[in-house]
Amino acid sequence: MERLWNSNYIKVMIANFSLFSAFYLLTPLLPLYLYETFGATKDVIGLVLSGYTITALLFRPFSGYIVDSFPRKTVLMVSFMAFAIFFAGYLAASTLLLFTIVRTLHGGPFGTVTTANATVAIDVLPSSRRNEGIGYYGLSNNLAMAIAPTFAIFVYSQTHNFQLLFWLALLVATFGLIVDSTVKLKHQPADVRPRKLSLDRFFLKRGWLIGVNMVFFGFCFGVISNYLAIYGKQVMGITGGTGTWFMLCSVGLILSRLQGGKALRKGLLTHNAAEGMVISLVGYTLFIASPNTIGYYGSAILIGLGNGHLWPAFQNMMISMAHHNERGTANSTILISWDIGMGIGILIGGVIAELFGYSAAFWTVAGVNLTGVLLYFLRSQQFFKRVQAIVNQEQ
Repeated sequence: MERLWNSNYIKVMIANFSLFSAFYLLTPLLPLYLYETFGATKDVIGLVLSGYTITALLFRPFSGYIVDSFPRKTVLMVSFMAFAIFFAGYLAASTLLLFTIVRTLHGGPFGTVTTANATVAIDVLPSSRRNEGIGYYGLSNNLAMAIAPTFAIFVYSQTHNFQLLFWLALLVATFGLIVDSTVKLKHQPADVRPRKLSLDRFFLKRGWLIGVNMVFFGFCFGVISNYLAIYGKQVMGITGGTGTWFMLCSVGLILSRLQGGKALRKGLLTHNAAEGMVISLVGYTLFIASPNTIGYYGSAILIGLGNGHLWPAFQNMMISMAHHNERGTANSTILISWDIGMGIGILIGGVIAELFGYSAAFWTVAGVNLTGVLLYFLRSQQFFKRVQAIVNQEQ
C-alpha cells in the first residue's frame, strides 16, 4: 500500500493547522470584542461577522477556477500571504466601520487559501489513499479548533487585551505561510487553452444537491460557533466555558476522524455522512433542550462526533462527482456551500436573537438541522450514487 504520511502531506497539514488556529484565535471572542469595544448590538454583531463569510463565499468560485487553471503553489503562496497580512488590519482598525471593512475583506484571502491548501493536499496524496487522506486532513482543522479558542480565551482572561490576540493570530498565520513555502509539488503548467466560459468552471453543477444539503449543516454551526460565548455568559451564566466547549467539540471531531478513516478507505461515504448527521442532530437538540452544564458540554462532544463524520464524507462525495481537472472546483463548491450556511446562520441567528432571544435562535438551529437530515435521506443519498456512477463511466 502506498505511503499516506509523506513529508509534503505533513507540511500541508501543519500549514492548515496554523491557518485555522489563526482563524479560531479570534472567532469565539470577536462578538465580545465588538460589544465591549464599540458597543455593538446583537444584530449589528451578526451583520459585521457575517461579512467575512459572505466575502469568502464570493471568492470561493473564482478560487476554485484559479487553483485549477494556474500553478497551485503560486496561488497558495499569494493567498496565504494576503490572509496573514489582514490580521495587521485589525490592529489598525480604530472604529466599528474600519473594523467591519477589514473583517469583510479578510474573507477573500481566507476563501482562496483554504481552497488552495485543500487542493494541494489532494495533489500530494497517493491516489489509493485519497479518501482516507482527505478525512485525516481535517484533523488539522479540528486540532486548531481544540487548541486555539481555549488558548485565546485563557489569554484574554489573563490580560483582557484583544490587541495581543490580533498579534498572536498574525504570527501564527505567518508561520503557516513559511511552512507551506517548503512544500514541493510536481510541475503543473498553467492551463492556457481557450475554454468556453461556463458555470462549471466556478461551481461543480453536478454536485448541486450535495452542496444545498451542506448549507443546512453550515447554518447550524455558524449560529452555535459565533453566539456560544454570549449565550453561555448571558443565558446560562457560564463565563469560562466557551474554550472547554470548543475543546470537547474538537475531541469529538478528532475521534470521529480517526474512527471514520477506515470506513472512508473502504469508500463508505454515504454511511459516514448518515451517521454523522444523525449524531449532530442529537447534539444540537441536546444543547437547546437541556440548558444546563451536562447539556452544554455533552452537546459539544456529539456535535464534534457528528461533524467529524459528516464533513469528510460530503467532501469526498463532491470530489467523487468531479473529473480529475476539477478538484479545485469541487473543493471550492463544498466550501461555498458551508460558507453560505455559515453566513446565513450568523446573520439570521443574530436577528432572531435580537428579536426573540438566544433560545429561539438555537431552537431554529435544531429545526434546520432536522431539515438537512431529512433532505439527505429522501434525496441527496440517491442523487450522489446516480451522479457518481455517471462520472465513473466518463473517466
